[in-house]
Amino acid sequence: MAVMAGNSAETCYSKYGAVSLKGKFCHELALRIILHSLDLRANCYQRFVVPLLSVSADFYVRVFVRVFTGQAKVKASASKQALVFHCVGCGSHHLQRLGRATSHGSGFKYSAATGPPVGPTCEFCQHRHQVGGPVWAEPLHDPTFVEGILAALERSPGRFSTEPRLRGMLSVIAEELSDVPLYYTLDGLSSTIRSNTPSLLQLRSALLHAGFRVSLSHACRNAVKTDAPPAALWDIMRCWAKLHPVKLERLPDSSPAARILSVEPTLQASFTLHEDANPSSRKRGLKRFPENPEAFWGPKARAKPGGGLAPSLQEKRERLQNKRTQRPDGAGLKQFPCKRFKEVGEGPKIRGRVPKIWTGFLKHAGGVWEWKGCPGTQRGEKGKIKLGSWE
Repeated sequence: MAVMAGNSAETCYSKYGAVSLKGKFCHELALRIILHSLDLRANCYQRFVVPLLSVSADFYVRVFVRVFTGQAKVKASASKQALVFHCVGCGSHHLQRLGRATSHGSGFKYSAATGPPVGPTCEFCQHRHQVGGPVWAEPLHDPTFVEGILAALERSPGRFSTEPRLRGMLSVIAEELSDVPLYYTLDGLSSTIRSNTPSLLQLRSALLHAGFRVSLSHACRNAVKTDAPPAALWDIMRCWAKLHPVKLERLPDSSPAARILSVEPTLQASFTLHEDANPSSRKRGLKRFPENPEAFWGPKARAKPGGGLAPSLQEKRERLQNKRTQRPDGAGLKQFPCKRFKEVGEGPKIRGRVPKIWTGFLKHAGGVWEWKGCPGTQRGEKGKIKLGSWE
């Protein structure tokens, strides 16, 4: 899962034929990478896939697809894939289809797509873009199939122990906008402009009052999936920043927040509660995003190469905690004498010749040699070596 979420883009390409990106939408991007890989493999055998249900839950992804055979429809597969242009500054994203399918008489005509949809830098924050993909750009779910599963749960109450979670997740999936790939998050938008975070109902109301569609996403609790372009979305956030002022004097001129807020909004957003702002699954109090059953729950460390169990993640965190902080004087050094020293009479005797690197630690004072911080001893420890004690 980490590979598809942007941790190792080159590994993701070698395994799935797509470059992953690090972004707030990484969990949905992982689903679209899997569907792209499935469709690409099926096309080699004159087949294509149709997703029935695609789920990102906990630390894994699950996809359910149907595979059909048809040489004519396989030609449309290029128009179902897209590249993702993701801004590293403000997080705006745009999709570029790989192909184009246009109706031509009783059939379709396929051609290469035109692009790209963005310039060399982001139009909002002037930062660079990262290119990921190709990914699946068509709907992730079949609404009829999802409604059929919900109907089956209604006919057999209590059959599954995880029925509350199934009902909640499938209800959110049924409410998702099927024709809108990827999403933004509440915390991601507000952190970009360095403002406090609006509530979910406030942002949904602003988008609905502006005439756009909006929905949740089952892949993220704070997700906002909308057909509004990034320009309209940032206008809404500019209006929010006017209601909740941001201290611009503390922001660098080159920061995404300063560049976005320096432009006046062309869309006047209204954050009054819209009647459709609260989704149906939220009104009914369904178990949409359940909490983890216990602390540190999830995938554990992999087995050690030589056999046995690797230490738990919690033990590893405790062992490596504060490893880069300043340690007290002498901590972490050897607490036993160096092998080059040998106790002789009143002071230690050095075997062999004194290395040149030690000369910086020796100081002659009144016929007695003193040293500080000699290698192999505690830092700051003092001692004396009498003249004539060298071998």
